[in-house]
Amino acid sequence: MTYLTGKDLPATPAGRRFRDMMLGRGIMQIPGAHNGQAALQARDRGFEALYLSGAAMTASMGLPDLGIITIDEVCFFIRQVVRASGLPVLVDGDTGYGETLNVMNMVRSFEEAGAAAVHIEDQVLPKKCGHLNDKKLVSPYEMAQKVAAAVVARRDMVVIARTDAAGSEGLDGAVARARLYHEAGADAIFPEALTSEEMFREFSSRLPGVPLLANMTEFGRSPYFTASEFEAMGYSMVIWPVSSLRAANKAQADLYDTLARTGSTQDMLGRMQTREELYKTLRYYDYEALDAGIVATVLPHVGQTDRSAA
Repeated sequence: MTYLTGKDLPATPAGRRFRDMMLGRGIMQIPGAHNGQAALQARDRGFEALYLSGAAMTASMGLPDLGIITIDEVCFFIRQVVRASGLPVLVDGDTGYGETLNVMNMVRSFEEAGAAAVHIEDQVLPKKCGHLNDKKLVSPYEMAQKVAAAVVARRDMVVIARTDAAGSEGLDGAVARARLYHEAGADAIFPEALTSEEMFREFSSRLPGVPLLANMTEFGRSPYFTASEFEAMGYSMVIWPVSSLRAANKAQADLYDTLARTGSTQDMLGRMQTREELYKTLRYYDYEALDAGIVATVLPHVGQTDRSAA
């Protein structure tokens, strides 16, 4: 399949596909895919939805995750991941890029770029990674207004409200905010940086019937759990937001270390994607066949009429 023909792409809007999976049986497993190549690799392993992390996007640009990235830059990432995979993509919307009208512009822009879902958080700009300390939050009602604005602007997009309140306001504060955001129209809630199994279970028990998203980021405040363990704790979705970028960056660092030390990449060949593997992942031969099947040389036909006219 190539995105140029779209023959295998579903006709159902991405937001509806995401919603159906979110409300269906079993937990949605949503790995991060920081570019189109990662999206293809994830899809080939059977994943049915993908995540675009703000931290992964900004890090891939050589920037920290401090709300620096713009809507247009995020749309570039959305388009490449959606085109490559055809899968519904959940996008990190940070704080919504401003106030209510800015949030509405973000939702429209992301949905037009192909996003299926977005989550918005209740931090103050400049925001921080959810697993860092000293995060500052907007008022619950200001965040609820952003959620309501996002719901007004969306067509089919799923709107998820993230709260970072557990660290500063405790579980009671996080639950109170989550209830308000759900009442404002959020389709699901994302409680960030919960620090124990007990907290995950308590949060879900106090929001019965509300779809919940868990963040299984590495090197953060949350313990490591499997997807099935999150499902048993009452969660509908789990993301691994920056895992693909972390693995890729570590491999690149090892490559540059080896090249600087030895002056050759030969010692790294066994850890590299081969040319054949790359071409298969990119569907190179499908594009080649498409090109050959459509773009053919057509010679002009010179008939009797043409010669007599000359």
